[in-house]
Amino acid sequence: MDILIAAILTIITAATPLLFAALGELVTEKSGVLNLGIEGMMIMGAIIGFFTVHQTDSAFIAIIASMIAGALTATIFAILVLKFHASQVPTGLALTIFGIGLSALIGQSMIGVAYEGIPKIAIPGLSSIPVIGDIFFNQDGLVYFSIFMVVATMWFLNKTRAGLILRAVGDSHDAAHAMGYSVIKIRFLATLFGGAMAGVGGAYLSLAYSPLWVEGMTAGRGWIALALVVFASWRVGRVLLGAYLFGGITILQLHAQALGIAVPSQIMSMLPYLATILVLVIISRDKSKIKLNSPASLGKAFHPSR
Repeated sequence: MDILIAAILTIITAATPLLFAALGELVTEKSGVLNLGIEGMMIMGAIIGFFTVHQTDSAFIAIIASMIAGALTATIFAILVLKFHASQVPTGLALTIFGIGLSALIGQSMIGVAYEGIPKIAIPGLSSIPVIGDIFFNQDGLVYFSIFMVVATMWFLNKTRAGLILRAVGDSHDAAHAMGYSVIKIRFLATLFGGAMAGVGGAYLSLAYSPLWVEGMTAGRGWIALALVVFASWRVGRVLLGAYLFGGITILQLHAQALGIAVPSQIMSMLPYLATILVLVIISRDKSKIKLNSPASLGKAFHPSR
């Protein structure tokens, strides 16, 4: 039972940064914008959060700073794509390269610096429940916040007028513009939200998952989060399930080594990325399903003057 609890706890910690980043990208794509710069926004959130927590000794301020860093990084993408009509795919790739390089520069003085990590919050009464209490009610604040954001995002997209408008922009920006909605403004705000969520995901890596700074510590998680959105067919509930599934694959290598399974560590480290490729290959075989679920205007530039 102790091994099972430990395994579930590590899956939760591995899934949380993926969940934050994928939720942000889902909202961004629902507005019709394809941002491939998740990796760059995540790693900027990671370094700014880690730097801030050592300057202020406050995890809360560090998380807010990470959100701002992710949003500011996304702002660069939004201006280039929405204002100057740059191609979304290469601009997103450039944003990833930019974020990785800038974070390495900022984090030079942070290499080798330790942090005790975000403290866990035990919910009175519920945390004392055997097994369940340790797993669900004795987590750090960001884990609780990730579940809250799943519920809030689902409610926003499906139950609010603003969410309906955002989805309308993603499905047909020309029709939304004809109805008087500001397509550029809506997409700009959605992109900033995606950046903020990616920043929080990065902050979780440097403040909770492995509380230290290492160059390139996102290690491709941004790309996994991007694949998660497609895997989930742009549905919030499936993003939650997918994040925990990929989180489980990510930490499989640790438990395989602990159980003495004779599998090369390099192969185990490859599993999350192999699973991502496999999922995308399987999904891409049914193009009609992708077209049915994906926003119709995804990746298409909007020119209000035309």
